[in-house]
Amino acid sequence: MSNPTADWEKVGGRFYRKVKLYDAVFDQDLELENYVVAGAPYGGAIGIYASGMFASPSDSISAICRDEAKVQSYRASQAAKSSIDIYSFSGKLIRNIKWDKGSIRGLGWSEDERLLVITEDGTVRCYYDLQGDFTQFSLGFGAEEHKVKACRFWPSGFVAILSNNHLVAVTHYSEPRPKLLAIPPQDEVHSWTVIPPAYTLSRSVEVLLAVGQTIFVIDSSDTEDRVLPNGPFKHISVSPNGQYVTLYTEDGMVWVITSDFQNKIGEYESKAKTPPKDVQWCGNDAVLLAWEDEVHLIGPNGASLKYYFDGWIHLLPDVDGVRLITNDICEFLQKVPDCTEDVFKLGSTSPAAVLLDAVAQLEKKSPKADENIRLIRSNLPDAVGTCVQAAGQEFSVHWQKQLLKAASFGKSILDLYSSDDFVDMCEALRILNVVRDYKIGLPLSYDQYRRLTSEKLIQRLINRHEYLLAIRLSDHLRLPANRIHVHWASQKVRNSTEDEDTICNAVVRKLQNKPGISFEVVARAAYDEGRSHLATQLLNHETRAGKQVPLLLAMEEDEIALDKALESGDTDLVFFVLLQLKKKLPLASFFRLLTNRPVATAVVESSAKDQDQELLKDLYYQDDRRLDGANLLFDDALHQTVPQTKIDKLRLAVKLLGDSKDSNSTLYSRSYIEAQALIRAQASLDHDLDAHYSGLSLNETMLRLIKTGYGKRAAKLQSDFRVPEKTWWWLRLRGLVAKRDFGELEEMSKQRRSPIGWEPFFNEVLGAGNQKLAGLFVGKCVGLTAQERSEMWVKCGMVAKAGEELVKVKDVNGLEELRGKARGGSEAAEIERMIGMFRSRR
Repeated sequence: MSNPTADWEKVGGRFYRKVKLYDAVFDQDLELENYVVAGAPYGGAIGIYASGMFASPSDSISAICRDEAKVQSYRASQAAKSSIDIYSFSGKLIRNIKWDKGSIRGLGWSEDERLLVITEDGTVRCYYDLQGDFTQFSLGFGAEEHKVKACRFWPSGFVAILSNNHLVAVTHYSEPRPKLLAIPPQDEVHSWTVIPPAYTLSRSVEVLLAVGQTIFVIDSSDTEDRVLPNGPFKHISVSPNGQYVTLYTEDGMVWVITSDFQNKIGEYESKAKTPPKDVQWCGNDAVLLAWEDEVHLIGPNGASLKYYFDGWIHLLPDVDGVRLITNDICEFLQKVPDCTEDVFKLGSTSPAAVLLDAVAQLEKKSPKADENIRLIRSNLPDAVGTCVQAAGQEFSVHWQKQLLKAASFGKSILDLYSSDDFVDMCEALRILNVVRDYKIGLPLSYDQYRRLTSEKLIQRLINRHEYLLAIRLSDHLRLPANRIHVHWASQKVRNSTEDEDTICNAVVRKLQNKPGISFEVVARAAYDEGRSHLATQLLNHETRAGKQVPLLLAMEEDEIALDKALESGDTDLVFFVLLQLKKKLPLASFFRLLTNRPVATAVVESSAKDQDQELLKDLYYQDDRRLDGANLLFDDALHQTVPQTKIDKLRLAVKLLGDSKDSNSTLYSRSYIEAQALIRAQASLDHDLDAHYSGLSLNETMLRLIKTGYGKRAAKLQSDFRVPEKTWWWLRLRGLVAKRDFGELEEMSKQRRSPIGWEPFFNEVLGAGNQKLAGLFVGKCVGLTAQERSEMWVKCGMVAKAGEELVKVKDVNGLEELRGKARGGSEAAEIERMIGMFRSRR
């Protein structure tokens, strides 16, 4: 095996390495000089677009489009293709996207591998799954009129520059809201780039424009001239951490300054007569200048290194390095990680290097292995940790194994050592080695994998239809695999040419009994492809009605949707379905759906009572529920303020009940007729007496008339409406008591009988404070016992009368009790006399 330091080069005190990832990437017929390249972060694929103009690249999955500035040099035999072809880094075609929407001015990638295509008229397409599915929006702000010149991307957004130099920013792809930045100078822009919001103090994207001899910084609210000398600047590039900026001047000088433009870090003279075609950062420590087949690596303090290639070279920067692409080869250029340098640096005596040598000696069965271990015994835990980290940084499986073997040997000697980091690294390397394989073409470094996360890596495999590998990785990482199965099923129903029953059986057989599966997602994919019958079949296997119903409604399967909602027993879901159906169906069709569905009818009825009386009327009319309809009219009449309107409503209610077969309709009809008469009577009282009687019940009306001295009018109402005698006497009693018309009450006491008895008179009058008048009613309460009448007399303050009642029944004990209640000498003497009568008889 070759030495791991064979591809190392020293630049300014630091080592850089160029790792070969794949070879024979493109056919030799493809002339990369006619294309520019863009890519998504963290590994991926390469795409080729043969028409339009491309903005600056990002990384990993890459899209290539032909540079319109070089159209004339493109060979006539190669006809332009109107498509975007997406490949893996190893050259495997992932997708061909047909393109006929005009000239492209921006092509970039988001962090979650969405392909962004921006056309000259400001239309933005976001391809979200590598399979051609997209969402679309427009930039606005005059983009259609002034046209888009170019775009610059960062992982979560982009900025477009228009021909009038106006800048339009989009900071989120999930909810795109284009925003116009501050107005920049109108002079020619030599070069430009962006600083992502995460690395600015304002937390707003900042744009660096090279205009004239200086640099302008534009954000959402301000344009600031940084007053730099030595312009114009032909290239501007910002480091991945946003802290440094590289400027390439017209005379071939490279400046590296801080992003706040306060400090100059270094400079380099390229001595090139032509400016480079691309300038990119290699991590946060070095800068790359790329010409057609030559790359300059500029390290700290102006140190440099030159690489030469056999073909046209493209740079694809990432967070920890740069991928170099030609027709023949794909390589990864990065600073050698500290842990790797610590282990493999020539002449290194670090504990990790000694530990690695100890393993080599052990394999040779040399006693020097034991000497090495004794030498680093005190630093052995650090040596093990360094070997584990260095294994993660290696692309070579051989050196991964050697480093892990060294770490395993070292930790076996230690008495106490946590193996968590070792186990995690072994797990990560198994995954990385699988996805780096040329069949997959995802050349992730360990640092990129940690930033990407295993969940997003699995999503990338899903998007590439690598379902088996995605499932195995999910099982290996103990992650749910339901989204993988659902995505496979969705693609099955979209692309399969088999008949729908066969597709349905295959999908159900594959997905049934698997946890977390949503058949609704698969059914929606089938519906989007125009396979409504297949979608309906698949929805029958969805166990959650809340997932079934919305799609059934979208599919115009109204009756099935309503039945599913009713079967679920969820009244909120039933109400949702009914609400949607009412909005889109004619009223007659809506009511027909309610037929033979009493629960649905009850839900409509209960909600309409509070929100839509007219709908309720139509419902009762449709179902021939005359009594319910009449009651609704009666309720409506009660809420009216104009008497005639009330009467009209009641007439309609009576008319509605005219042909009703309900046995109660006659009773209700009579009540409504009487209600009309009462309304007329109250209107007359309002007019004649200048008082407010409307809205009162019949009893309340008569009671108020008695209280206000209009007893005759009250008596007439009693007669007209045939109010029962008991009700009438109660109303008269309470009205006269409230009026304190004790004279009239005394006259009533002279009558021989009372329909309500005389006890109520006694209680009401006594409650009004007239004990004397109350006493007139005691003797008329013939249905009570002597003791009860005696108590009534006591309440009236007439103890002697109470005693007489007890004498009649010879209740001596009762008389004894009255003795203490007597007030005054005469009453006490009378009670004593009565008691004495019974004593003398003994």
